[in-house]
Amino acid sequence: MTDDQIKALCKNTLMEHLGIEFLEVTEGKVIAKMPVDKRTVQPMKRLHGGATMALAESIGSLGSSYLIDTEKYHVLGVEINGSHIGTTNENEVFATGILSYRGKTSHLWDIRVYDKHDKIISVCRLSCRIMPIR
Repeated sequence: MTDDQIKALCKNTLMEHLGIEFLEVTEGKVIAKMPVDKRTVQPMKRLHGGATMALAESIGSLGSSYLIDTEKYHVLGVEINGSHIGTTNENEVFATGILSYRGKTSHLWDIRVYDKHDKIISVCRLSCRIMPIR
């Protein structure tokens, strides 16, 4: 996938609304960043756990899409979990997703969310189902 294809895929989606920007997309690895601003914070002005989970699911889903023929298959996130370990005062967070399992019908991603000082914010795991287009 090219940068333009990724931007087109994200147009008019939650990823665009949250300001998620993909920095690196390679086979089995995705790096992205997301702002910590009025779109992604909770009432106490801290990074919202739901926004963090949306970032993690976006990374794994895009990473799986990169690995398949998107004209023949869909990627669906089927299970996600995360441990929110810390918070940050920075104005953006980063996340790196690493593919830990690649089967014919499922992928498993390990995603770490961190700030610019490499302080861990959340550790997440996403299972994706690879479904044929009918």
